[in-house]
Amino acid sequence: MTTHRIVLVPAMLFVWLVIAPTVHADDFKVVPIDAGVASGSAKPDRPERDLKDPRSQQRWVVNVARPTLTVVRPPADKANGAAVVICPGGGFAILSIDSEGFEVAKFLAARGITCFVLKYRLMETKTNSPLIELFTRKDLKEAIASGFKNATPDGLAAVRYVHEHAREYGVDPDRVGILGFSAGGMIALAVAVRGEASSRPAFAASIYGPYDLEAAGDKVPGDAPPLFLLAAQDDPLKLSSPCVAVYQAWVAAHKKAELHLYTKGGHGFGMNKQGLPIDTWADRYVDWLTLLKVTKK
Repeated sequence: MTTHRIVLVPAMLFVWLVIAPTVHADDFKVVPIDAGVASGSAKPDRPERDLKDPRSQQRWVVNVARPTLTVVRPPADKANGAAVVICPGGGFAILSIDSEGFEVAKFLAARGITCFVLKYRLMETKTNSPLIELFTRKDLKEAIASGFKNATPDGLAAVRYVHEHAREYGVDPDRVGILGFSAGGMIALAVAVRGEASSRPAFAASIYGPYDLEAAGDKVPGDAPPLFLLAAQDDPLKLSSPCVAVYQAWVAAHKKAELHLYTKGGHGFGMNKQGLPIDTWADRYVDWLTLLKVTKK
């Protein structure tokens, strides 16, 4: 078995989180997924809970020990058979569940796409300040690497679940993709390159996801899905070069890829508006899906 390593960008990782409207998972169907929980969670019975950033009021989910999918379905008259697994970000310590999860799902569901918001396993948080707790750890790189290792099987299991239950949700199993943000973007890329037939997405997207294919021991597979990459040049994590490198690897493998690098936008913006051109990134994503004939506008 190949041992994967992950190279991490500097310690301000995933800390730029901004305000988003709140959408509660209680409104939708939640299903557990089997990803070998015992292998990645020392305390699988620890209580999952919601927190709010005291400054931005951004809603976070912490202490996820059992992975789940929350299903956000489009109106029956708009459903087009396409599906996307959505992976919020948060440094594997939190999930930015609204602006990188449910708000994205609402946007795509309004355009006919069935969405599955993934709560993947997180490292345990013992305080109400999980990011401060994370970034003051002496073993920060090791903690992030461990979080990535534990969460990636959840991404694979999520795609596998949608494939296996496609008929139940009115989904075409050949039009199941994955979309991730920041840490979730790392998961989306890992799923795109490591997935087998049952867990390989038909298309993949990473939004400001820091990932180094070579350092992670990954190569673009012969059946790699089309890939959408997006980041801002002023992202404090300096993700322009890593995004270009992944794009070039896809192109060198003669696979479809699209890359968007905006001048301004920072990190962690999700569906939040900043009065900048990057505010329309989700429209560009839908344009790409339309070009691939995954969906129609």
